Amino acid sequence: MNIYVSNLSVIVNAQDLTKHFSQYGAVASANVITDKFTNQSRGFAFVDMPDDNEARKAIAELNGTQLDGRSIVVNEARPKKERY
Repeated sequence: MNIYVSNLSVIVNAQDLTKHFSQYGAVASANVITDKFTNQSRGFAFVDMPDDNEARKAIAELNGTQLDGRSIVVNEARPKKERY
């Protein structure tokens, strides 16, 4: 399951997210979205967890928790809409 994580501090990286989410199960990947010009974090990321039950537990328990001093928002990622 693909998980959307927002309200991240700009210093949070993929390794931090992997460590944070791996308490709930296997993490296939973690991708912090960066600005293509400045290469600085845009404050959100996607975490992919192969087991849906583990992912749902992570979403339920991590939403609203603190990560690096910020209260993170964790939801199931919605499919990307096509742009015309």
